[in-house]
Amino acid sequence: MKEPTRAQRRVLEFIQSEIHADRPAPTHQEIAERFGFRSTRAAACHLEALKRKGFIASEPGKVRALRVITPLQKLRSRIADIPLFGTIPAGFADGREQEASGCVSVDIGTLGFKPGPRTFALRVRGDSMIGKHIIDGDVVVVEHGQTPRNGDVVAALIDGESTLKTLVMNKGNPYLRAENPKYPALIPAHELVIDGVMVALIRKRK
Repeated sequence: MKEPTRAQRRVLEFIQSEIHADRPAPTHQEIAERFGFRSTRAAACHLEALKRKGFIASEPGKVRALRVITPLQKLRSRIADIPLFGTIPAGFADGREQEASGCVSVDIGTLGFKPGPRTFALRVRGDSMIGKHIIDGDVVVVEHGQTPRNGDVVAALIDGESTLKTLVMNKGNPYLRAENPKYPALIPAHELVIDGVMVALIRKRK
């Protein structure tokens, strides 16, 4: 099921509120007046889109025969809010502490798994992971506590500095590899801590 747009959500919320209040479903004219549309055609377009996406249905020839098939509450149950803990360098390691900056909302079906309490997200800065198709501005979804394997992309703390790199095991000795030849491998002098393994990538459409 495709997600409704922001405008379509508002129309669906209006329809739901009228029906829940035991009032007749709104007409095209009432929807247009409620949202300041210049014509009823705009209201009709939003309703047709909601029908195609499976949120509402209507009976032909009846003005107030709209009924809600998929309420927004059900849609919301498919959405997961993943905490976004600031940015992570996909370049040279950075000693900054991660700052909490809200959350990212994702469709569980699109994500491919159900996030748990140890799932978090980080926004990427830099171009050291372009070989893995991870670019500046992307959001990586990371699972804390998952056992990292050779070749996994990991959020790591190397000698006290955070970075996003590929984990490589060389004869039992781990190091971090960039996926861009401009950047050197990172070999820990003292400590390498894996904060989490990348499990998904989110890219905002431009």
